[in-house]
Amino acid sequence: MEKSKQKNIHGKPLELCSKDPLTGFFRNGCCDTANNDLGLHTVCVILTEEFLKFSLKVGNDLSTPRPEFNFPGLIPGQKWCLCANRWLEAYKQGVAPPVVTESTNIKTLEIIDFNTITQYSLN
Repeated sequence: MEKSKQKNIHGKPLELCSKDPLTGFFRNGCCDTANNDLGLHTVCVILTEEFLKFSLKVGNDLSTPRPEFNFPGLIPGQKWCLCANRWLEAYKQGVAPPVVTESTNIKTLEIIDFNTITQYSLN
């Protein structure tokens, strides 16, 4: 797997988010993005039960396996590249999951303030 050439929110090389489950817009394990990533899947989070329930409630079921899309269904404790706007929405509702900042793409800062997102950092 090729290492990402993109930067994290600290301006350093973007680190791997998760290979199991395989995450990222490009399903390369990194929260890489490109112009065709309209959801901006750039925030590496550690999923929580609270967030997964919230996501289901707002119409994005991340828990149910979808074999036809090679999607295993997600569980609390796993890492996942989340859409920046979804994280911000969860933040405003008080259910934002923890963030792995070394694996969160610098493009996230176009949507979420650095000080806000780093309050949720585990590192």
